[in-house]
Amino acid sequence: MQQFVLLARRRVYGHLWPILQTGVAAVGAWYCAVLLGVEHRPAFASIAAVVSLGAAFGERRQRAVQLIAGVMLGIVLADLLVRVMGAGLPQIGVLVVLAMLAAVILGGGELLVSEAAVSAILVATLSSTPEVRLLDVLIGGGVALAVHTLVFPPDPIVGVARATNGVFGELGAVLRDAAGILTGGDVVRGEAAAQAAESVEIHVAALRHAVLVGTDTARWAPLRRGARGELERYARIVDHADLAARSARVLVRNVRQYVRSGGPPQPELADAIRDLGLAAWELPGQFEEPWRGGDVLRIALQAAGRATATATRQPSMALNDIAGQVRSIAIDIVRASEASETDRGAIAEAPTEELLAALPLPSPTAP
Repeated sequence: MQQFVLLARRRVYGHLWPILQTGVAAVGAWYCAVLLGVEHRPAFASIAAVVSLGAAFGERRQRAVQLIAGVMLGIVLADLLVRVMGAGLPQIGVLVVLAMLAAVILGGGELLVSEAAVSAILVATLSSTPEVRLLDVLIGGGVALAVHTLVFPPDPIVGVARATNGVFGELGAVLRDAAGILTGGDVVRGEAAAQAAESVEIHVAALRHAVLVGTDTARWAPLRRGARGELERYARIVDHADLAARSARVLVRNVRQYVRSGGPPQPELADAIRDLGLAAWELPGQFEEPWRGGDVLRIALQAAGRATATATRQPSMALNDIAGQVRSIAIDIVRASEASETDRGAIAEAPTEELLAALPLPSPTAP
């Protein structure tokens, strides 16, 4: 029972706020329609608000306005087609197809496409007059936009922080797996690590989108303008995270090639890659606990130093390539850590080689 409760809580977390927003929008649209004297029981106003808010949630304000307008336009067009073709089972099928095609043309996702079909069915079956339905749609869409932007805007930091955890959490896992491959020579594990490395770039794209949505929310929602400074910190790490993700993909590819060529295990180099993964896992925490930035810097540079020392002792093009990628990822992690600080230093502007030369790397004999 306790496990079920924990599982339910985990599933609800992250979805509770959109659910509450949708409930407020549905009730607000209903009462607005009643107060305006549109209809005694304006169910369609609530339906239009729910459909519009569901399509627009998680989008930037401009995109949200487009989606809400698309939903409203689709409902109105469906209403006009009902007046032309009449009501009936064949007409419902035609309306569903046309509504879904319109949603696809508008660039909507799966949610908007399915909700467009539901809206078409409701248009064909509800008994309100066309004029009342049109007013309900306008009220429902307006209330949805107000709730989405002004009344209960989502906390922009939550989505961005979650996306940041996804990027560096996956990056750390990829580096851990790459270290395991270099130690055990598992080619099958290398294939899985290669696929995971590609997913890091997908997480970076999600982070970039979350930053855009969060910045847009903070710009237009008066209740969220205080988050703009924090969002700027997250925005500064996106490019560095992107570079680290690309370097990680190259690193995994080089490790796979080394193992396939029959190279001997490299436990020290593997430890350096594993430490680099720890630095990646540590980085998101410094947004709430800035003191962790020192740990990120120390661990990342120590990993770069150990990788360099290994490649120096064992001259090999393959090991030099792997060590070079370790150094590159370490610098990207250091740059991301420095960029997230409130006061940015000159370190973020230095070229990579200059940064490596200026910072105190550990000696080859360091533990």
